[in-house]
Amino acid sequence: MEGIDFEALQHMARPEIFDFEGITMIPPFTDNWENVQNFQARPDDILIATYPKAGTTWASYILDLLYFGNRAPERQTSLPIYMRVPFLEMCFPGFPAGVDLANNLTTRPRLIKTHLPVQLVPKSFWEQNCRVVYVARNAKDNAVSYFHFERMNRGQPDPGDWNTYLQNFMDGKKVFGPWYDHVNGYWEKKQTYSNLHYMFFEDMVEDTGREVEHLCSFLGLSTPKEEREQVTKNSHFDAMKQNKMTNYSTIPVMDFNVSPFMRKGKVGDWKNHFTVAQNDQFDEHYKQRMKNATVQFRTEI
Repeated sequence: MEGIDFEALQHMARPEIFDFEGITMIPPFTDNWENVQNFQARPDDILIATYPKAGTTWASYILDLLYFGNRAPERQTSLPIYMRVPFLEMCFPGFPAGVDLANNLTTRPRLIKTHLPVQLVPKSFWEQNCRVVYVARNAKDNAVSYFHFERMNRGQPDPGDWNTYLQNFMDGKKVFGPWYDHVNGYWEKKQTYSNLHYMFFEDMVEDTGREVEHLCSFLGLSTPKEEREQVTKNSHFDAMKQNKMTNYSTIPVMDFNVSPFMRKGKVGDWKNHFTVAQNDQFDEHYKQRMKNATVQFRTEI
């Protein structure tokens, strides 16, 4: 892949976390901060925002198929999803910076992804009234998925064991800050910013076709039914897991022997990880953190 130094990525040491603008971060997401904040969005850009491991790649791929599946089919087999939908704040040694990738996109609309909490999203996205697609996933499944992701990805801090990890997750000491603030921040933004479409991972698992339809209606796309069905089929978890262009198997910092990037994509897998004591503690903490929240989640379907 052009512009990628696989050698440098191969030998990357795990980054250390630090406090940045009030949230936990790592250098690869703050090293290019000025350029990220000064990024010039265009009115037709679409920002895909999520807390890490909440269905980012899934939503990115669905959007990419809706816009370019038929218009530019060669993209589907030659360009990995992370080049088609750049990760804006990313700045890893050996890899093109997300801002540069976004600026070099020739597609209209430009599809761009971020994990930044709502208060750190570059202002130009709001000023240009860009469409924002946010995907939220219930905290328990999100924590489990993020844990396995940190285990297999040397670009992330060492997660420690599951018990330590879960405590850090509850304390908000995870890269991109507390899950609670992230999902609530975008939910509150949606109340005043009409161009934000808030999706739930659980709804997508339950009925992908229905969610694709809602997405088309938000984007103002009159995609024919057969095309929507094709998008739904191609973006099925098992299809994406097998697809080299969507499963991140081309990134050397990810060790698939530890865990695949796309692991299960299920709702309720947390039950295989949480002990009874952990679950009680988590529920109690969740109740405190979410007591003023109006956004509702399902932990099973």
